[in-house]
Amino acid sequence: MPDQIPSPAPRSATDLFSDPLDSHPLWFKPSLFLSPNFDSESYIAELRTFVPFDTLRSELQAHLSSLNHELIDLINRDYADFVNLSTKLVDVDSAVLRMRAPLLELRDKIQGFRGAVESSLIALKNGLSQRAEAAAAREVLELLLDTFHVVSKVEKLIKELPSVGSDWSNGDVNSVQKSNALGVQHVENGTMNVRETQSMLLERIASEMNRLNFHVAHAQNLPFIQNIEKRIWSASLLLDASLGHCFVDGLEHRDVNAIYNCLRAYAAVDNIGNAEEIFRTTIVAPVIQNVIPHGSFGVVAGASGDELENDYQQIKKHVENDFKFLLEIASAENSGLHVFDFLANSILKEVLAAIQKGKPGAFSPGRPKEFLKNYKSSLDFLAYLEGYCPSRAAVAKFRAAPFYVEFMKQWNVGVYFSLRFQEIAGALDSALTASSLVLVQNSNSDEESSPSLTLKQSVTLLESLRSCWNEEVLVLSCSDKFLRLSLQLISRYSNWLSSGLAARKKGNVGSNPGCEWAFSAVPEDFIYIIHDISCLAKEICGAYLDHVLQVLSSCSTEVLDLVKQSIMYSGKPLDDLLPLVIDTIKEALVQKSVEDLRQLKGITATYRMTNKPLPVRHSPYVPGVLRLLKTFLDGERAAKYLTNDARNNLLLGAATDITCRYYDLAADLVSVARKTESSLQRIRQGAQRRAGASSDVSDHNVSDTDKICMQLFLDIQEYGRNLAALGVEAADITAYRSLWQCVAPADRQNVIKF
Repeated sequence: MPDQIPSPAPRSATDLFSDPLDSHPLWFKPSLFLSPNFDSESYIAELRTFVPFDTLRSELQAHLSSLNHELIDLINRDYADFVNLSTKLVDVDSAVLRMRAPLLELRDKIQGFRGAVESSLIALKNGLSQRAEAAAAREVLELLLDTFHVVSKVEKLIKELPSVGSDWSNGDVNSVQKSNALGVQHVENGTMNVRETQSMLLERIASEMNRLNFHVAHAQNLPFIQNIEKRIWSASLLLDASLGHCFVDGLEHRDVNAIYNCLRAYAAVDNIGNAEEIFRTTIVAPVIQNVIPHGSFGVVAGASGDELENDYQQIKKHVENDFKFLLEIASAENSGLHVFDFLANSILKEVLAAIQKGKPGAFSPGRPKEFLKNYKSSLDFLAYLEGYCPSRAAVAKFRAAPFYVEFMKQWNVGVYFSLRFQEIAGALDSALTASSLVLVQNSNSDEESSPSLTLKQSVTLLESLRSCWNEEVLVLSCSDKFLRLSLQLISRYSNWLSSGLAARKKGNVGSNPGCEWAFSAVPEDFIYIIHDISCLAKEICGAYLDHVLQVLSSCSTEVLDLVKQSIMYSGKPLDDLLPLVIDTIKEALVQKSVEDLRQLKGITATYRMTNKPLPVRHSPYVPGVLRLLKTFLDGERAAKYLTNDARNNLLLGAATDITCRYYDLAADLVSVARKTESSLQRIRQGAQRRAGASSDVSDHNVSDTDKICMQLFLDIQEYGRNLAALGVEAADITAYRSLWQCVAPADRQNVIKF
C-alpha cells in the first residue's frame, strides 16, 4: 500500500487563538467563484476600485492555500477507496470494444440522415426564394398593368370632357337665342346639370389620378413608368385646366354642387393651393381692387389716405355677401374639405397685397396715432375672419398660416412703443428739467375728473401715466412694456423729488444738475409738493390702479395680482417722501427763526457792568421768534393744501427744533455769564485783601448773572405763551423743560407756569 500524503502541520497556538485561517474580509466572497456567470476580469476590476491590488493578491493566495489544504484533507480521508479504484475496474478494454461498433454504426446513420435533411432544406429554401421572386414579379406586373389601365381610363375620361364642354357652350348660346322666360329657365337648369355632371366627372378623374400617383410613387424607377410619364403629365395638365375652368364657372354661378365636387377633386389630387389661388384671383382680387385701388407696380391709384377702418368694413360686407358661400362649403361638417384655408391663402393674402401696394403708409409707425388705429382695425378684421373658423383647431391653423404671420409682421409694434416711449417719457422729462416749480391753473373740468394738482410737474406725471393706458395709445400685446414705462415714470418723479431735497440739504447746487428747483423754492412752495404727493399716491393706488386692472381684465388672476403689487409698490416711495418734504420746510423755517434768537447776545451787553434794575418784561425779540412759523401756518396755501396731520407734524417739529436752538444759545449765554462773574468776583476779593479790607463782607446787591437769567426767564415765559397760542404745549418739549431749569429762579424751577 503506497504511503499516504502527509497531512498538514498542526496549527500553532496563534492559529488556534486568533482568527481562523479561512476567515475573509467582508468584501471577499468565495461563493462568487461558483457562479456560472463568474468573470475574473470584471471581478478584479470591481474590487480594485476600493481594495489595493496587493491586498487582493494576498487574499487570493491565502484562499488558494486553504483550497489546497482542503483538497489534501479530502484525499487523505478517502485514500483507501481512491487507491482501490483501479483494482476494481476489470475487463474495461473489452467492454469499450463491444460498445464502439454499434456507436460507430449509429453515428454513420445520423450523418447520412443529416445530409439528406440539409439537401432537402436547401431545395426548400430555393423553392421559396423562387416563389417570392415570382410573387414580387407578379406584383410588379399587376402594378404596371393597373397603372396602364388607370392611365388609359384617365385619358378616356378626359376625352369626354370637351364634348361636355361643347354641349355646355351650345347650351349657353341657345339660351341667349331663346330669350323667353320659360326657355331661359329651362336652359339654365340644363346648364347647371351639365356643370354638375362635368364636376362629378372631374372628381372621378381626380380620384383616378390620385390612384395613378400612388402607383407611380411605388414604381418610379421602372422603365415602363418612365415611358408613360409624358402621358401622365399630359393628363395631369388637362385635368388641372379642366378642373380650373369648371371651378371658375362654378364660382361665377355659385353652383354649390359643382364647387363641392371641384374642391373634392382638388383635395384628391393634393392640389389645394391651385384652388385657393383661383378663388383669390377670380373672386377675391376684383373685390379687394375696388375697395383698395392699387396699380400693378405698387403705385397708389386713387387711394385717399392710409386709414383702413372703412376699407375693412367694406371688405367685411363683401366677405358676407361674396365669399361666405365658399367658406361654408369648405367648412361643412364631414365634408373632407378642411384642408383648404381660403381665409388665409385667398382672402388675407389678397388684402395684405392690396394694402402693401395701395396703402403702404398704413404699416408705418412713424405716425403713431394712425398706426394704432389701423393696427386695431386689422386685429378686429382678423377676429372677424376667425369667426368663420368652425373649431378651435381651425383658428389655430389660421393663426399659424404663413400669410397670417406675414400680415402680423407688417405691424412693427416695437418701433411704435419706442416712439410712444419717447413721447410720454420725454414730456415728463422736459417738465422735470425746469429750473423752478411751475404752478398750473386747474379748470373746473379737470377738478371733476382728476385730483386738483398744483404743479405742472405733477400734472405731467399723471397725464403721462394715463397716456400709457389710454385706448388711443395702448397696444395690449405690449402691455408689459407700458406697465414698465408707468413704473419708470413714477420712479423718475420720485427720484426728481428726492435728489432735489438731498441737494438742498447739502447746499451744493453746482454738483446736482436738474435740482435747481429745490434751491429756488421757498417754504410755501413745498406745500404744493406735499399736496401733490398725497394726491398722486392716492390716485395711483386708487382710481389709476382700478383703471389698469380693468384694461387688463382679460389676463389671469395671477397676472393681475402681480400688476397690482407692482403699482402699489411703486406708489410707496411717494408716501416716503412726505416726511422729507416736511423736514425741508421745517429746516428752512427754523433757520430763519434762529436769526431772531441771535439777539440773545445783546442781553449780556445790557446787564453786564451796569446798574440797571431787574427786568420786569420780556425782550423785544421774543415775539419774532415764532412769527415766521405762525405766518407760514396761517397763510392761504397752508390753510388750503396742508392736511391736519401734516400741519401738526410740521408745527411740532419746527417748535421742537427752535426750542432746542433756543436752549443751546441760552445755556451757553448763562454759562459764559456765570464764568465771567466768578472771575470778576475773585479779582474783587483779591483787591479787597490787598487793601486790608475784610473779605467777609458780602455784597447783597443782585448780580449781573441773576439779571441775565431773570431776563431770559421772562423771555421763555413769553415764548411759552406764544407756543401755547400756536397750539403747542411748551412743557411737553424736553428742550423747553431744560431751558426752564437753566434760567428759572430756584423757587420756580419745579413748576412750569407762565
